[in-house]
Amino acid sequence: MAETGNQTDRPPVADFLEAFSGAERALLLPHDNPDPDGLAGAFALRHLLTAHGVDACVAFGGMIGRAENRAMVRTLGLDPTPLSTLDVNEFDAVALIDAQPGTGNNPVMADAAIRAVIDHHPLVGPLDNVRFVDVRPAYGATATIVTEYARDAGVELPGDIATALFYAIRSETQDLGREASPADREAYVELLMRADMGAVARIQRARVPREYFGTYLTAIREARVHGNVVLTDLGVVSSADQVAEIADFLLRLREVTWSACIGRSRHTLAVSLRTTDPFAHAGYAIRRAIKGLGTAGGHGTMAGGQVPVSDDNAEEITAEVRRRLLAELGAEAGEGDALARP
Repeated sequence: MAETGNQTDRPPVADFLEAFSGAERALLLPHDNPDPDGLAGAFALRHLLTAHGVDACVAFGGMIGRAENRAMVRTLGLDPTPLSTLDVNEFDAVALIDAQPGTGNNPVMADAAIRAVIDHHPLVGPLDNVRFVDVRPAYGATATIVTEYARDAGVELPGDIATALFYAIRSETQDLGREASPADREAYVELLMRADMGAVARIQRARVPREYFGTYLTAIREARVHGNVVLTDLGVVSSADQVAEIADFLLRLREVTWSACIGRSRHTLAVSLRTTDPFAHAGYAIRRAIKGLGTAGGHGTMAGGQVPVSDDNAEEITAEVRRRLLAELGAEAGEGDALARP
């Protein structure tokens, strides 16, 4: 159910557009190191706002690291702007897409003029000062929410954006097999009719550098099985996206119900958690595990967090996060069993 300021029967998109009434320049921000869900949602909202006379810019903090995500931007001709190249003071309105204040994974400053928060992750905290809040944890993708906005507003989406939204729902729900709601299925079918499936295929088969396979080698070599949990430490990574990708990969191990991956990107320890248990809540688990160390967010079967580290304390904090994760998941302590046996 939407956590929104809409108290009437009119569609939420009407309140969204009203929240940007009078805005001259809007800044649309997915979370740092954005995935297809955040990017596609942001570009669809830019199209929607532009159609209603608001100049909007899609920007991002961090980097677009995963090969498929870079391929989506390149293949569909999307043009997100690195936030570091912008003066945020030039914008009088901000929207967070697939992100929320307080989660630590987005670059919004405390005094930013946040007018809208649109997300499918559980609400992290009160957003009393935000004009428009639409948070729907029952939905599998933020892209589904935005697709409904365009439909209800009667705005036709260009082919590149429709394709991006389709790919976002497809990847976020793993082809409707993970946490997909009836609304996700409806949007999926609606967008399927308009998506460029050749482009989708090229995105999914994105070419990768040699180092990509080295990351998988490290993941397998360092992975340890603790009962029903498999956990690996990638060490230093070039992108936090690699941590999430490896967590997804390791969850295929037949004997486990939880997978966790840790990796250090610059001065941040990235943590990703996945589960096959439909009654678990990865988001709650990871928040408890790194409470007091960093910030985290997520939902039922997938979650992520970030912990600030320095060269002096990275090893100590990594060991503490590892210990806390195993304890939170009720896993066996100690070294664990090597995943890859000689």
